[in-house]
Amino acid sequence: MATLVKLKPIVDETRRGQIVRHLRQLIVNGNVQPGERLTETRLADQLGVSRAPLREAIRDLVESGLVESLPYKGLFVRSVTRQDLEELYSLRTALEQFAFQQCWSKRDSNARADLEQRHADLLSEIDRNEDTERAIELELHLHDWCYELAGHALLQKTWSQMKPNLQFYFTLHQRAHNRAGPLRQGHEVYVTCALGDSLVAMQNHLDLHMRQGLEATKMHLPAG
Repeated sequence: MATLVKLKPIVDETRRGQIVRHLRQLIVNGNVQPGERLTETRLADQLGVSRAPLREAIRDLVESGLVESLPYKGLFVRSVTRQDLEELYSLRTALEQFAFQQCWSKRDSNARADLEQRHADLLSEIDRNEDTERAIELELHLHDWCYELAGHALLQKTWSQMKPNLQFYFTLHQRAHNRAGPLRQGHEVYVTCALGDSLVAMQNHLDLHMRQGLEATKMHLPAG
């Protein structure tokens, strides 16, 4: 884990959220590879934090699914299989289709302008071509729109719990396509359908949109 030496020490060691963000960035950016072991003592030394908040942060990452805690073996960055992706993308497709059912009648002028602004922000970040992680965050923020607008608390909670894994998998998706970040035209049809008149067309596009990304990424992962 030589890449960890590049991290800046965390000054306030009581803020486990900072530790979670540091570790998550390492994982979703690919600096720590799937299946790689995480050593608690070394992480604590290199982040400049005590073991107690680090353990709490790692517990958060285990609960989100990015890190696995294996009895008698230790902590490992979660390995990703084709089955993992199938499960994630099938659930995500169903959730997002449901989110659009819930928000469809709520797409007033303010909501429409909000979606267009999120898309514009994503395009601007892609054009800057300087921060892949930020571009992926903005891609997820674009998808946040239908969940937020739906006004369904349990649905939004489920989506929020999925997002760390999605950010990780989005990074794998970009590598599968041998590119640094999202495609500029990747969400044009998505946004057009989301602002359009046909919920059926939106849901059909979601199925296609998710499936295309899934199949391309699966080709670069082991079966299992």
